[in-house]
Amino acid sequence: MTPESANPILDLSGIAKHFSGTPVLRDVKLRLHRGEIHALMGQNGAGKSTLIKVLTGVIEPDAGRMLLEGQPVWPKSPLAAQKLGISTVYQEVNLCPNLSVAENIFAGRYPRHGLAQGFRIDWATANRRAREVLARVGLDIDVERLLASYPVAVQQLVAIARAISIESKVLILDEPTSSLDDDEVRKLFEVLRRLRDDGLAIVFVTHFLNQVYAVSDRITVLRNGGWVGEWRAADLGPQALIAAMLGREIAAQSTAPAVAPAFDNSAPPLLQALGLGQARQLQPVDLQVRAGEVLGVAGLLGSGRTELARLLFGLEAPDRGVLRIDGSEVKFGSPADAIAQGLALCPEERKTDGIVAELSVRENIALALQARMGVRRFLSHAEQTALAERFVADLGIKAASVETPIGLLSGGNQQKAMVARWLATQPRLLILDEPTRGIDVAAKQEIMEQILRLARAGMAVIFISSEMSEVVRVAHRIVVLRDRRKVGELPAGSSEDAVYELIAAEHA
Repeated sequence: MTPESANPILDLSGIAKHFSGTPVLRDVKLRLHRGEIHALMGQNGAGKSTLIKVLTGVIEPDAGRMLLEGQPVWPKSPLAAQKLGISTVYQEVNLCPNLSVAENIFAGRYPRHGLAQGFRIDWATANRRAREVLARVGLDIDVERLLASYPVAVQQLVAIARAISIESKVLILDEPTSSLDDDEVRKLFEVLRRLRDDGLAIVFVTHFLNQVYAVSDRITVLRNGGWVGEWRAADLGPQALIAAMLGREIAAQSTAPAVAPAFDNSAPPLLQALGLGQARQLQPVDLQVRAGEVLGVAGLLGSGRTELARLLFGLEAPDRGVLRIDGSEVKFGSPADAIAQGLALCPEERKTDGIVAELSVRENIALALQARMGVRRFLSHAEQTALAERFVADLGIKAASVETPIGLLSGGNQQKAMVARWLATQPRLLILDEPTRGIDVAAKQEIMEQILRLARAGMAVIFISSEMSEVVRVAHRIVVLRDRRKVGELPAGSSEDAVYELIAAEHA
């Protein structure tokens, strides 16, 4: 019986959830059939994680209906969901590396001897059953060895084996391939197809478009907490999928000319990356940027944008390729080495990796310059104040005073303060990772104008964003990433749709 003709094993409808009065799920539905791999797609904030939490009993919805094999159910906890046959494997393997493989598979439900043996754990049975369930996922390993002794790909399969060892009917995989290389992904997909053919229903959450079409039978798309639609994967092409996720059509003829200032295109590159990459994180990438140039880096979530920024700034060490500054090869052991070469990075996660919420605007702006100066030379309170007041005026940061805790500022003003922090170091190259995320339209406009002013003053800028309208507006060139690899490069004047088409191109 095909999934199309079978009754759904799991049927959710009208699912709604509010947090502090804000709707995060609105009339969401999901139908899952036996023997299918069902991709759940959507951008950040689409509601995927919240829906999974509803499915697995982590949170209770405000409204809606959930049927499992035609019977109404509402799991009140993850344990209750497991007893119903709904298992989840998360992006980060949540097993115990200091326990054996068999112990991880049966933790909390070990087979035991009878009363005469004092209900001791029956290790022989546990090890035998572990080998049997691992065989279902194509693994033949020593189940008595510590889990930590095996690579991440094996640990991921052990997590899946644990999930299906409880007689699962539904298996939810939340970004299971994020830490796997291409070879390991192919092996995982072989396992998923085998489990699907055995009749298991699988929900597959991913940001990688090529993986959706490699393994999925059906696709459900969420957007802004709402249900967009359900399609057979064969009936929904990459361009249509992106349009559904973004809420806009991709019209190949529209244009959006860039307005980035002129620069000397014949000058030697300030920074050049040749085949720069890191196993499981980013395929080898070539790029270069010159003084006065704005290089756009575009891609959807999971494309490798942030991974690229971290490699360029020394937050991660590449295991392949070469990085050159002013034509000379460099190897950054830490961000301090990058700062010494005149690089600066405004990270994507402003709240966790950027601001120090308890400190003042003055202290936050002075942080990077003080770090660059080292421990022998301290900025005085007066120097910090003068520095902060200058950038507050230059960037239009709205704060009662430079002594105001930065955590009390709006998102846009926090973001401008982060730009100010790095401008204070007088960098030659500024890397901006999603600098306009989570801020209002007016603040976005101000930050975009500031980027153009910096370029006119001769600074090189790498502008990383998932907002294609912003990238095409300010960039001289656009490097396009998809599925953690560079899939092309576009010139100034390219349209948003040209970027989306390159992302969606099946040959890319």
